[in-house]
Amino acid sequence: MITQKITASSCLARNSANNQNNTSFSLNNMFQIPYPSITYHCTTTKEIENIIKSFKLSNSFGYDEVPMNLLRLCSSFISSPLNYICNRTLSTGIFPDRLKYASIRPIFKKDKKEDINNYRPISILTSFSKIFEKVMQTRLL
Repeated sequence: MITQKITASSCLARNSANNQNNTSFSLNNMFQIPYPSITYHCTTTKEIENIIKSFKLSNSFGYDEVPMNLLRLCSSFISSPLNYICNRTLSTGIFPDRLKYASIRPIFKKDKKEDINNYRPISILTSFSKIFEKVMQTRLL
């Protein structure tokens, strides 16, 4: 079988032949380096409100059909529950499954509209997903 012919030394030799700068590469060396620790700071309701206000006003929405305009109008009422969910997400490391969904839409790029290769996909996230994404970007160090 071909898997029996492949050894770690042959893979290492092939890798170092392709890349002269890295002759001492091995997976054992890769995993001896400790991972950096990730720390987070809890969000506040005021921070959630500021994040919501920082988004452009738009009537577009994802599969949940909640536009950013509506969230902006009621930001003072929903910032406390969103703050709890954001902090819970940060402390447990579990992102809510329902916020992982997106609507995929084709956007025309150029040339003939009949050719499917002239389109690119875009993901339309829910407004809540955008808020959580912004919180994660600003809170993780």
